[in-house]
Amino acid sequence: KWQQAKGQLQQKWGKLTDDDIDVVNGKREELVGRVQELYGIAKEDAEKEVKEFETSCNCELNVAVNVRLAVHSMIRQS
Repeated sequence: KWQQAKGQLQQKWGKLTDDDIDVVNGKREELVGRVQELYGIAKEDAEKEVKEFETSCNCELNVAVNVRLAVHSMIRQS
Protein backbone atom coordinates (compact mmCIF):
# COMPACT_ATOMS: atom_id res chain seq x y z
CA LYS A 1 0.00 0.00 0.00
CA TRP A 2 2.90 2.35 0.61
CA GLN A 3 3.81 2.23 -3.08
CA GLN A 4 0.24 3.27 -3.91
CA ALA A 5 0.28 6.12 -1.43
CA LYS A 6 3.51 7.66 -2.72
CA GLY A 7 1.90 9.22 -5.79
CA GLN A 8 -1.04 10.43 -3.77
CA LEU A 9 1.36 12.05 -1.29
CA GLN A 10 2.94 14.13 -4.02
CA GLN A 11 -0.47 15.12 -5.36
CA LYS A 12 -1.60 16.27 -1.90
CA TRP A 13 1.68 17.90 -0.86
CA GLY A 14 3.47 19.07 -4.00
CA LYS A 15 6.45 20.36 -2.01
CA LEU A 16 7.39 16.80 -1.00
CA THR A 17 10.34 15.64 -3.07
CA ASP A 18 11.14 12.05 -3.99
CA ASP A 19 13.86 12.21 -1.34
CA ASP A 20 11.32 13.36 1.28
CA ILE A 21 9.07 10.46 0.39
CA ASP A 22 11.98 8.02 0.62
CA VAL A 23 12.77 9.36 4.11
CA VAL A 24 9.11 9.11 5.16
CA ASN A 25 8.93 5.51 3.91
CA GLY A 26 5.47 4.92 5.38
CA LYS A 27 6.26 6.41 8.79
CA ARG A 28 3.39 8.62 9.89
CA GLU A 29 5.39 10.77 12.31
CA GLU A 30 8.05 11.36 9.69
CA LEU A 31 5.38 12.56 7.23
CA VAL A 32 3.83 14.85 9.85
CA GLY A 33 7.25 16.38 10.47
CA ARG A 34 7.98 16.94 6.79
CA VAL A 35 4.55 18.49 6.14
CA GLN A 36 4.95 20.71 9.20
CA GLU A 37 8.40 21.86 8.10
CA LEU A 38 7.71 22.33 4.39
CA TYR A 39 4.43 24.18 4.84
CA GLY A 40 5.26 26.08 8.02
CA ILE A 41 2.21 24.85 9.91
CA ALA A 42 1.65 23.74 13.50
CA LYS A 43 2.22 20.08 14.37
CA GLU A 44 -1.48 19.65 15.24
CA ASP A 45 -2.48 20.97 11.79
CA ALA A 46 0.01 18.68 10.06
CA GLU A 47 -1.31 15.71 12.05
CA LYS A 48 -4.87 16.60 11.06
CA GLU A 49 -3.91 16.84 7.38
CA VAL A 50 -2.08 13.50 7.49
CA LYS A 51 -5.06 11.85 9.20
CA GLU A 52 -7.39 13.23 6.52
CA PHE A 53 -4.98 11.94 3.88
CA GLU A 54 -4.96 8.46 5.41
CA THR A 55 -8.76 8.42 5.33
CA SER A 56 -9.05 9.71 1.76
CA CYS A 57 -6.42 7.37 0.31
CA ASN A 58 -7.65 4.40 2.34
CA CYS A 59 -4.10 3.73 3.47
CA GLU A 60 -2.51 3.44 6.86
CA LEU A 61 0.88 4.86 7.58
CA ASN A 62 2.93 3.07 10.19
CA VAL A 63 0.30 0.42 10.84
CA ALA A 64 1.96 -0.82 14.03
CA VAL A 65 1.62 2.59 15.66
CA ASN A 66 -2.01 2.88 14.57
CA VAL A 67 -2.81 -0.54 16.06
CA ARG A 68 -1.14 0.39 19.36
CA LEU A 69 -3.10 3.65 19.50
CA ALA A 70 -6.38 1.85 18.79
CA VAL A 71 -5.71 -0.71 21.52
CA HIS A 72 -4.72 2.03 23.96
CA SER A 73 -7.89 3.95 23.11
CA MET A 74 -10.05 0.85 23.72
CA ILE A 75 -8.37 0.23 27.07
CA ARG A 76 -8.97 3.83 28.17
CA GLN A 77 -12.65 3.60 27.20
CA SER A 78 -13.30 0.49 29.27
